[in-house]
Amino acid sequence: MIRTLICLFGLLLLQGCSAIKLGYQQLPTLSYWWLDSAISFNSEQSVRAKEALEQLHQWHRREELTSYADFLQRSALWSQGTLESTQVCSAFTEVQTRLDRLMREAVHQAAPVAMMLGPRQLSHLARQWDSKNEEWEKDWLRGDEQARIERRVERVTGRYSDFYGSLSAEQTSLIKSQLAQSQWTAEWGRRDRQRRQRDLLATLQRVTQNQMTAAQTEAELWGVWQRWLKPPDAAGAALMQAMSLQACNNLTQLHNTTSSEQRQRATRRMRAYERDLRDLIKP
Repeated sequence: MIRTLICLFGLLLLQGCSAIKLGYQQLPTLSYWWLDSAISFNSEQSVRAKEALEQLHQWHRREELTSYADFLQRSALWSQGTLESTQVCSAFTEVQTRLDRLMREAVHQAAPVAMMLGPRQLSHLARQWDSKNEEWEKDWLRGDEQARIERRVERVTGRYSDFYGSLSAEQTSLIKSQLAQSQWTAEWGRRDRQRRQRDLLATLQRVTQNQMTAAQTEAELWGVWQRWLKPPDAAGAALMQAMSLQACNNLTQLHNTTSSEQRQRATRRMRAYERDLRDLIKP
């Protein structure tokens, strides 16, 4: 549940500029539909969930959008030249800090709703995850290793192309090489996805069965978020850290192969995002 509360914020802020301006205003409604499909609220829970999402949205617009716009302004400047991996990792850390702030407020708003959930909603959530997991496995586990790599290359090049424009054959080859060396595997991704789901479901069950207070519920949900980003076992935590560093290096390498035209396109895209966010900040 707490994951869903933030997904649409991140999703829309990574889409095209029109999606930011058109979609951001509708986030409480879109988020509610997403949550309700996963949990199936009763009438009382629906009212409280809508209130929580509206309050989260108001807080986010008031407290966070300026920081996002400032981040994009700095990123647009960086994108004009070559990058160091430390710069990219620093940017990743800043994004994580902003996500942590968002999650602090999200769990505060989510706690009263989580306390109202019953066995029916949790069973519905588990079934929804089973269905989504089947879809995920079709996307990521279908075919042999070569076919999986090709699908990953297609998705990654698509994301880069949104910023840089068409990639050269050499750049596509670099991406393919990076993914072939990636420590992430679909098998690990499935296990970690299921780990997170089990963790959240068990936490919600503890909250409802033990009649926890709002403060206790917030603490439990915050713990889920922390474990989501850093697995509790040493091997899993080390792997996550290694993949994060690899992501920094991969982006740095790819960016430093881009032409001046590609960098100009990326700069224009980020400045357009920044303008849209600053427009949303205005009263």
